[in-house]
Amino acid sequence: MLKVLRLTQRYASRVALNALSVSLEPGSFVALLGPNGAGKSTLFQVLTGLFAADEGEVEVAGVSLRTHPRQALAQIGVVFQQSSLDLDLSVARNLQFQADLHGLPRALAAERIAADSERFGLRADLGRQVRELSGGNRRKVELVRALLHRPGLLLMDEPTVGLDPRSRRVFVDSLRDEVRQRGATVLWATHLVAEAEEADRVLVLHRGELLADGQPAEVTARLGGPNLEAAFVRATC
Repeated sequence: MLKVLRLTQRYASRVALNALSVSLEPGSFVALLGPNGAGKSTLFQVLTGLFAADEGEVEVAGVSLRTHPRQALAQIGVVFQQSSLDLDLSVARNLQFQADLHGLPRALAAERIAADSERFGLRADLGRQVRELSGGNRRKVELVRALLHRPGLLLMDEPTVGLDPRSRRVFVDSLRDEVRQRGATVLWATHLVAEAEEADRVLVLHRGELLADGQPAEVTARLGGPNLEAAFVRATC
C-alpha cells in the first residue's frame, strides 16, 4: 500500500530523513515510533505532498507521488499533529467541504457523514461550530473527515495528543476496525511507547534513519532491553 524508497529530506545542512526505505502491506497497523525531532512529521509532510523530497520515491497503491500526485493522494486519509479544521465552520460544513474536495456525490457524502458521525458520537454536534467542541471531539471530527473517501492508507501524526484515555481508546479501536473491515493500512506516528506496543509492526525512527523494523517483541530484542520502552530509550538517547 505504501512504498518509500531512499527518501531524503534536508533543511539546509540538517538531514531530516536520510535515505529512508520502508514498505507497508495492505491491512496492517504500523506504529512509527520516534522521539521528538526524529523526522516523523517531516515524513508525513512528504507523504501528503506538502513537501517535495530532495531525493527518493514514494508510491501509494502502486502510484508514484512524484509523477501522479493527484491519484496517489486520493488514496490517503490523514490526521495531522496540528488541527486543520476550520473553527468557524460547523462540523457538517467541514465534513462536506472535504467530501467536495474528493468529488463525492452529495447523496453519498450525506450518507457517510451521517453514518460516521453516529459511529463516533458526533451526530448531535453536526450543526455546532468546531470551536465549540472539546479537543477530543475535534479529533473525532478529523478522523471522520479522513475516512470520508474510504482511503486505503491512513496517516496518523500523533493523533491522540491531548485526548483522555476513553477518547484515545475509541480512536484506536476505530482505526483497528478500518484495518479489519476494509483492509486499510494505518501508519501511526507517535513518541509514546505504550501506543507502539499495540501495533502489528513497529518502525523506530531516530535522526531520520530507521533503527529497527518488526513486531514489538522483535524490535525490543533487536534494540536490546527488557521491554520496548527500555530498548527505545536506550537506542535513542
